[in-house]
Amino acid sequence: MDIKEIKPDDILDCVGLACPMPIFKASNRIKELTPGQILEVQSDDDGIVKDMPAWCRLTGNEFLGLVKENGEYHAYVRKK
Repeated sequence: MDIKEIKPDDILDCVGLACPMPIFKASNRIKELTPGQILEVQSDDDGIVKDMPAWCRLTGNEFLGLVKENGEYHAYVRKK
């Protein structure tokens, strides 16, 4: 699946927040989703590039990928 074709079920805007807040907020938000749903996390913090895949490995959620557009990262995570 092309990452640009992913349709998130929920979008979390973390632009302007520094590490570890995007991961902290994603951890709380994904609890509201049902298994299989996709969360898009938007961030302008470079830390998300390494932090989001690492967080997914720790939690068992599926890291679907990340794109950078106009200085913002869009990370996609499928709830386990």
